[in-house]
Amino acid sequence: MERTPRTKKSTRGNNSNSNSKSSNSKSTGKSAKTSKGKDNKTMLEEFFVEELKDIYWAEKFLVKSLPKMQKAATSEELANAIADHRAVTEEQVSRLEEVFEMMQETARAKKCEAMEGLIKEGEHVIEETEEGSATRDVALIMAAQKVEHYEIATYGGLVQLAKTIGREDVADILAQSLEEEKETDELLTTIAENNININASEEGEEGEEE
Repeated sequence: MERTPRTKKSTRGNNSNSNSKSSNSKSTGKSAKTSKGKDNKTMLEEFFVEELKDIYWAEKFLVKSLPKMQKAATSEELANAIADHRAVTEEQVSRLEEVFEMMQETARAKKCEAMEGLIKEGEHVIEETEEGSATRDVALIMAAQKVEHYEIATYGGLVQLAKTIGREDVADILAQSLEEEKETDELLTTIAENNININASEEGEEGEEE
């Protein structure tokens, strides 16, 4: 019988498959590393920046809206408190711009539906209450405190998130605004309790007696 020569098995195919697998594994590893998202930020960091944009819009909108509330106030003490808080709010806007820079982000505002709604409510109570009355001041204080509570909640959350993502420097700056909002809220309560609430409770009694 005639012997047929043995053919050597080519290992090129196997090597090719091996190289392909190695290449795929490297590719997979690379994509895993970039799963942080755009600009190499985690999802929490991206959310943090979005919330900064939200409160940035809110504070800038508040700066524009406070003069109307100040003008509508009956009590000089309340009017002065609103004017003072406008100046504080302007500082908070500058503080947020500093935070954007620290985060290597452009300071951009994203419309805050919550703040827009709260300001509209404040404008509504001005229309619904009598000019020069203590009752209007009661309504203005309540509207203003709703704004303060929203800001307290927002800054409080941002401070904690900044700490979570390892930005203690940013947390310290935002904490300043948080404390200012708390102080304003307490001041408004004091103004209301000093005489405004009592004066408002007596309004309309003379008309009823007649």
